[in-house]
Amino acid sequence: LSTQFGGEPMSYTRFSIARQTDGDNSHVEMKLSADDEEGGEIGRSEHLHATMPPPRRSGKNLCFLIMAAVLLLLIGFLIGYLSYRGRMQNVSRCLDGSGKCEMTPTASYLSDDDETEEEEVPGPRVLYWPDLRAMLSDKLSAMQLEANLRQREGKTSFEAGKVEDETTASYIHDQFTSFRLDEVWNDEHYIKLQDKGSSNNQVSTELNGVEEVLESPNAYVAYSKSGTVAGKPVHVNYGLKDDFEKIRNLGVSMEGTIVIFRAGKITLAEKVANAREQGAVGALMYLDPSEYKNTEKLVPFAHAHLGTGDPFTPGFPSFNHTQFPPVESSGLPRIPVQTISAEAAGKLFSKMDGHTCLLEWKSGIMGCKVTVSPTSTMTVKLTVNNVNVDRKILNIFGAIKGFEEPDRYVVIGAQRDSWGPGAAKAGVGTAILLELARVISDMVKKDGYRPRRSIIFASWSAGEFGAVGATEWLEGYSTSLHAKAFTYINLDGAVLGSNHLKISASPLLYLLLERTMKGVKDPTKDSGNLHNRVGSEWMDKVVSLDLDNAAFPFLAYSGIPVVSFGFCNKDEEYAFLGTSGDTVMNLRKIDKLYSLMRAAAEVAGQVALRLTHDHELFLDFDRYSEELLSFQERFLSFDEEVKALGLTLNWLYFARGDFQRAADALRRDIANSDKENRIVRRALNDRMMKVEYDFLSPFLSPKDVPFRHIFFGKGSHTLPSLLENLKQLRDNKDSVDINILKEQLALVTWTIKGAANALVGDIWNTDNEF
Repeated sequence: LSTQFGGEPMSYTRFSIARQTDGDNSHVEMKLSADDEEGGEIGRSEHLHATMPPPRRSGKNLCFLIMAAVLLLLIGFLIGYLSYRGRMQNVSRCLDGSGKCEMTPTASYLSDDDETEEEEVPGPRVLYWPDLRAMLSDKLSAMQLEANLRQREGKTSFEAGKVEDETTASYIHDQFTSFRLDEVWNDEHYIKLQDKGSSNNQVSTELNGVEEVLESPNAYVAYSKSGTVAGKPVHVNYGLKDDFEKIRNLGVSMEGTIVIFRAGKITLAEKVANAREQGAVGALMYLDPSEYKNTEKLVPFAHAHLGTGDPFTPGFPSFNHTQFPPVESSGLPRIPVQTISAEAAGKLFSKMDGHTCLLEWKSGIMGCKVTVSPTSTMTVKLTVNNVNVDRKILNIFGAIKGFEEPDRYVVIGAQRDSWGPGAAKAGVGTAILLELARVISDMVKKDGYRPRRSIIFASWSAGEFGAVGATEWLEGYSTSLHAKAFTYINLDGAVLGSNHLKISASPLLYLLLERTMKGVKDPTKDSGNLHNRVGSEWMDKVVSLDLDNAAFPFLAYSGIPVVSFGFCNKDEEYAFLGTSGDTVMNLRKIDKLYSLMRAAAEVAGQVALRLTHDHELFLDFDRYSEELLSFQERFLSFDEEVKALGLTLNWLYFARGDFQRAADALRRDIANSDKENRIVRRALNDRMMKVEYDFLSPFLSPKDVPFRHIFFGKGSHTLPSLLENLKQLRDNKDSVDINILKEQLALVTWTIKGAANALVGDIWNTDNEF
């Protein structure tokens, strides 16, 4: 197994660490007892030959020998116990980052040889976690971050696969090389993107045979269907399912209409999917001035693919010379879609004479309307001229190899491309990526830091088209990445404001994030740390990842734990994101911009260093037990409705219980294990790092259902989808397909049960309550 993963050959056998109930104590006792017995026999033999006592005194001598042996045994036991206790105290100090971690030095003093005592020889400098944390903080430079961001100045576009994107890729490659990273390489993909045609797309109104052009913007929506459509306009607020339901309740039909919605809440692709489901033939989106201030004339770029990666090679990596089946992603919109300015939306509303917008919408456009009156003949005409193009894109990588387990790694990544200047969209993340690569490499090359595991720095292209670069990499190396990469840290959108901190993460990383935030100063205040800012209840406010976040495919497609975070303004969007106004000049209007970037870099750096420094992976697998229990508590209220169908939720509850017991067993195995045995430690860490992957439903095809995660994926197999179906069962029993409900219950139950079996370790230790 280890040779398959790129490590040194190791012999793995099936064993149960949990059976060593006395931990290191039993190990020490056995060793000392054996030594004492052997030493005692030798000593007795020499004594008998040297001074043979008279036979009449042999009973007394035997009594003295027995007492001496017992005394030596007790002394040996006490020495072993005190040694074990001292090491456990050091481990407990390491867990909260306090004190010097005697058990987790960066420069390893461990050996796979037998346990014979060796002469101590001078070795590399030992760095403990507090030393590393301080070193990282000292080396991070706000001035260098500013210099990195300045690379985006004076340029209008970094569109994927075009000149500016390739020039930036070459620059990043050169920077990684100058930092003396252990490996620097490019990954090429040949993908199909969509570009605007020879003429701009156009939105107009038609009334009594007279056509009036509302707008012909330079921006476009990638993967929109090309062509011309016309229909009555219907405004549906954010385009949420609840918004469509409210419009239906007003008696407004959306069949054959052009739907209009404002940006926010969910991605454009999700809005368009909802509109198409209701029978709309086209869709428009604008930035509402109430949330996107000073953007009345700006038109955002966007994409409408309900998915990630190249939609023309779903489930397959887009490498050159690869033959693909003639299929397209089911997430393509199939209707024309275009973005417009708030100014154009205002003109359109002024021509509509139907229902006014609901007060709860709090529209920022005067005269906001829902639709036209039943007698109106006004229609909206939408023409989209987008064309498909084949392009080569480059992902750029640099790696710092681990000294003990180079085949286990943390990935830190940032999007490089942007439709406009992209200062906030891609510039900030790229600047932080370069600074972290420089600083951590400097710590290794000059300061003696010896990470146990590897760190990979990744610069993605085609992120604007739906995390295409990142997804194609995951698809291309899926068979090895899930077994080697154990965390992805996303740097996109790291600074979009200053007074709030937005966090998205896998539950496995909650505890590490909390510890990290306590160790990073709040850059907007004279005192206090980031944890003071988010408060003790921050885990209840973790934001779900959306499809446009590059961390999403890592988590939902590949089963790799992720963290994505960023500074923002509460209840206010960064107005220029995705527009031609996303310039360095506008970004500098954020107060303490470079201090915020430095703090974001420190959070990401600490997470990466902690995960590559400690003996034990800092992955809190117990957190998923709590997440499962939370879902069970919500399911309990539907027991009667499910029983009425002749079904039961008990099997799901049993599976949750099995996972809880498996987590408890692993925690005991860790507590009772030999911390200095690399083979045992690696086996335990592998069980931890596979937890996320084991929540990908193995009963679904990744080609047909790419996001198989039962917590964070997309589809009927997820726990949130099951909960929605149970709610629907209560509200309208006849609307629920019982066979689909049965399949949902089976998928989530057996996925959880499989995760429990994998977590417990050996097959003979499986706790099968079924």
